[in-house]
Amino acid sequence: MPEIVEIPIELTHFQLPQAVQARLQSLLDRQDEGYTLSQAERQEAEGLVELAEFLSLLRLRSTRVTK
Repeated sequence: MPEIVEIPIELTHFQLPQAVQARLQSLLDRQDEGYTLSQAERQEAEGLVELAEFLSLLRLRSTRVTK
């Protein structure tokens, strides 16, 4: 039987701050426009994407639990 992990409700509503979201979008836009990102920029973008995906997963799981 899977272990149940309780997620504080506050975390389920957390989103990337506007400035962080804007930075991620800027990096992704530059990449889409054909600019080569530096290694540091690529790592930053990858980390922000992973964080955004993690937060989405938290929200999805919390929605399932509350139903």
